[in-house]
Amino acid sequence: MRQLPPLTELRAFEAAARHLSFKMAAAELYVTPTAISHQIKLLERHCGDALFRRRPRPLKLTAAGELLFPVVRDGFETFADALAKVRAGAIGGRLRITATNGFAARWLVPRLPNWRTAHPRLKLDVLGTDAVLDLAAGEADIAIRYARRSPGGPSIELTRDTFRVVASPKLVGKKAKSLSPAELAKFPLIEIEWSSVDRDAPTWQRWQTAARRRHKRVPDLAQLPSLAFREELHAIEAAISGQGIAICSDLLVAPELASGALVQVSNLTLPGYGFYIVHLPAHPKAGAISAFSMWARSMQKGIR
Repeated sequence: MRQLPPLTELRAFEAAARHLSFKMAAAELYVTPTAISHQIKLLERHCGDALFRRRPRPLKLTAAGELLFPVVRDGFETFADALAKVRAGAIGGRLRITATNGFAARWLVPRLPNWRTAHPRLKLDVLGTDAVLDLAAGEADIAIRYARRSPGGPSIELTRDTFRVVASPKLVGKKAKSLSPAELAKFPLIEIEWSSVDRDAPTWQRWQTAARRRHKRVPDLAQLPSLAFREELHAIEAAISGQGIAICSDLLVAPELASGALVQVSNLTLPGYGFYIVHLPAHPKAGAISAFSMWARSMQKGIR
């Protein structure tokens, strides 16, 4: 590693060379002229040559000083510019983010124009997959995990969803009302496949069990679905197009519920999951991860 003189010596030299005055340099740096003179003597010893011609007055740079001054001056200006950008949050580089296909497509992607405006120098690689990528192996920098509870480690709960029974007005009519279980059974039902180990998955079987706590007559809705999808996005599109009634995450169908493309047709809901921003501790991209986390939370709170 190259040996460099202490920063205090370089600061003293840059100020004195700019003002051509030890006194003015001392006033700028809040030290005494004697201290400035001492620091410059140390720098001259490091350089092996005089940097100022002190006699006769006024103070002037030597040939060695004239060679060194623009380099030190430009270096300090570069440092100042870089620090100003860091303070302003202008973080650069590339960040790899993994999220479920549904969250990536219906929450993250629509908000990316806002991200590019807020952080134009920080590029995102969005890895939409329902597989759990290994952060420790470097497969992604951030994971947005979809889980009942915190996955542990450094994590932030971004939001939670609720599962609602929804349908298109094209199927149930423009003046949609809350339908009873018996009325629901008269329509095509759409099922989304969930892991068999998740006993609390928001399926028609689970909804039917909950409905029987409220209603005396509940048909066997779990046996009625005419369409079943492994991919949640496909089920949502089928519901939007009027092909059946589905139990959907209100976070993923929020735009359609707001526009009226989908309507809620039952007051009975099922609890959802949390969306957690997860990353490794002491990550080398900690600044970029913090910027993404703050941005994502502001988007979920409705700040644009």
